[in-house]
Amino acid sequence: MRAAVSACSMDERESSSTTGHPMTTPADTHVLTLTPFYPSAGDERGGFVAEPLREIGAFGVQSTVIAVRPWHKERSQSVSSAPSAEWVRYPAIPGNAGLSSAGYLLYLRLRERVRRLHHSEPIQVLHAHAALPCGEATRRLGRELGIPVVVTVHGLDAYFVRQNWGVSGKRCAALCRRVYGEAQRVVCISEEVRHQVFAGLPELRNAEVVYNGVDPELFYSENRGPGRDPILASVGSLIAIKGHDVTLRTLAELATEFPALRCRIVGEGPELRRLQALSQELGVAARVEFLGRQTRTQVAELLRGSDVFALPSHYEGLGCAYLEAMASGLPTIAYRGQGIQEVIRHNENGILMSEHSAENAPRALAEVVRTLLKNEGMRCALGKAARTTVLEGFTLRHQAQALARIFASVVRKDAA
Repeated sequence: MRAAVSACSMDERESSSTTGHPMTTPADTHVLTLTPFYPSAGDERGGFVAEPLREIGAFGVQSTVIAVRPWHKERSQSVSSAPSAEWVRYPAIPGNAGLSSAGYLLYLRLRERVRRLHHSEPIQVLHAHAALPCGEATRRLGRELGIPVVVTVHGLDAYFVRQNWGVSGKRCAALCRRVYGEAQRVVCISEEVRHQVFAGLPELRNAEVVYNGVDPELFYSENRGPGRDPILASVGSLIAIKGHDVTLRTLAELATEFPALRCRIVGEGPELRRLQALSQELGVAARVEFLGRQTRTQVAELLRGSDVFALPSHYEGLGCAYLEAMASGLPTIAYRGQGIQEVIRHNENGILMSEHSAENAPRALAEVVRTLLKNEGMRCALGKAARTTVLEGFTLRHQAQALARIFASVVRKDAA
């Protein structure tokens, strides 16, 4: 039996330009970015760092990128889809226990390299992604070279206390507080993340929010066509906090009513075997595709061919996957209490759920998916409003412009 999930017509490639004056930084502001997240050959994760760099040059920013990786992990190679970066490997103790010393070791590894770069092409701003290890390394480099530092916080574990316990965790938290306190600006990807930063450092006065952006030319909607099997899509690492088990149980709840419903899950991780076993136990294994790691283009194609997006994760600073689904014109389902609730307006441009319990969450999610699959008008309205939301404030251009403004203010303050 095939469910009649028909097309939602909508304009595909609306303009994503921002308003106001584009040039917000002094010409030739040179920003050195240090990041542990960057796309590489065979692994395109880290696009949330790389993709805004393609736009930021339009705002008077010259970018140099150093992507870092511990020695004990495999080498990485640049990928043509991302702005060029120099990959640097550094000594570090394997595992989360090594985080408390990784920043200092990275600083030692980069010290002379950054000195030479600063001598040949003066650096106006050091931009670190995450407090450890890159934030700690840039804190030391900034103090030594007299360069202002900006640190971006990407997740809810702002002080690394969920990754580390005991003495190591306390050391990480102390280092993070020092990094945030000494930085000229702390950039948080959502108000929820900023709240977490303030929880550990309530006297901080230099934090502000810059939401991640989406490329609306890559993630766009298209006519999905009637008379084909409905698709429930999800994108996220296969780890427990992402809630993929809830998605599978939801599929089982809907199996009788929607026998043609399929679920496609993008991501890899340690939960794969458990999730595969669960799908067998629930009798939905034939309906689920675990697609593993996918390229950005493949993810965009998957979303364009889907009908509903759900990621019942309970630990997201923002969640780029939600924004990509919204840009693709999909009705998007997320939990309250995550950064994405600052973007999704319930029943206007997406669905926000409150039920987290293991017992009730699948049934609650199933009810939402059921309603959407039965109501084409609702799906189309939510999807269209979702894409409009992205175009009006959550594109790469918006993100790049906001970052450029911050760099400009830091440079002006440092020059004063």
